[in-house]
Amino acid sequence: MSVADIRQNYEKFELLEASLAATPFEQFTLWFDDALKAEVPEPNAMTLATTTPDGRPSARIVLLKGFDRDGFVFYTNYSSRKGQELAGNPYAGLLFFWPALERQVRIEGRIEKTSAQESDEYYRSRPLGSRIGAWVSPQSRPITRAELEARAIELTGKLGDDPARPEHWGGYRLRPDYVEFWQGRPSRLHDRLVFKLEDEAWVKSRLAP
Repeated sequence: MSVADIRQNYEKFELLEASLAATPFEQFTLWFDDALKAEVPEPNAMTLATTTPDGRPSARIVLLKGFDRDGFVFYTNYSSRKGQELAGNPYAGLLFFWPALERQVRIEGRIEKTSAQESDEYYRSRPLGSRIGAWVSPQSRPITRAELEARAIELTGKLGDDPARPEHWGGYRLRPDYVEFWQGRPSRLHDRLVFKLEDEAWVKSRLAP
């Protein structure tokens, strides 16, 4: 089969203005709950898009670890490539894709670090291996597998059963000013309903598919 011949006809749901929630946070909650009920694999997996200092796009998958009216939270190594890019340009995009529901959510806005307390609380909730892993990996830097495994053995012995959060690791919160909900429809006439923040109020509109 040719790649050009791969196609899917979307016809499960619709997204109309009459059914849209008052805020993007409420609408996201509804759709995220749907993804959980549908047992979508890793429903909190999202593409994080940043830019390099020379303006080149850079994207990778990260995991959503919290969301509310203040924004969408994920955790990572602040010294990683994504951390360095966010330090240089604190604006980013998130993309959720739930193919089982034929839905996407695009989120854009400004990034800020979470508080040390919030990062500490989440870090303590992680499995021990993941907590030690945050110390072990000099994320995005060249390393051999042997070096990585040696660091894991060394630091597992040094850090013990209750390691503190390393200063180079913690959370980011994206505060959105643009959220688009995309629902697949037949004949590629998809629904694209947008929330855009204007003068502290969310303005709704529809975009052509």
